[in-house]
Amino acid sequence: MNLSADLARQLHQAREALLWKLDGLSERDLRLPRTPTGTNLLGLAKHCALMEHVYFGASLGRDPGVSVPDHDYDEDPNADLYAEEDESAASVVALYRRVGAYVDATLAELPLDAPARVAHWGDRGETTLGNLVGHVLGDVCRHAGQADIIRETIDGAAGHAEARAFVNPPTDGWAAHVARLTAIADRFA
Repeated sequence: MNLSADLARQLHQAREALLWKLDGLSERDLRLPRTPTGTNLLGLAKHCALMEHVYFGASLGRDPGVSVPDHDYDEDPNADLYAEEDESAASVVALYRRVGAYVDATLAELPLDAPARVAHWGDRGETTLGNLVGHVLGDVCRHAGQADIIRETIDGAAGHAEARAFVNPPTDGWAAHVARLTAIADRFA
């Protein structure tokens, strides 16, 4: 088993699962805040693109060769969690694909023990590529999970990808399933 290749594959799959959640939706649906904190599908993709860019670029002393938006996080600490009006969904997806290709190549080129330095981690910033992969994989999976739930509430699309939904509808349909679960929950009211 090649741990580096396995981690790279898992990160690639998580990234693709998140991007699949954007397929086929309107600009409005992609941008519309779906939680009290403003979480939206396009913002999740933008955040992950910028995060992977930093961790596998500057933190490794490498230039990804991909330009990303420069935000003033003192002015808006959530600037990477939504797309500005001049950032189309297509441009955010294309950015994440370019960053993803760079990250995939980096993981194929460098050993997991390659030294890294994460400036915004302060005193604990000295680390390795392996630690960065673990950190980023956890974050991308977390955001892909948020995207799963958001997309399901929009149009019912669920799972990792269209060809691999991994969600088996009950024989009597989702409405009956939800009614059963609601009845169980209501017994604890």
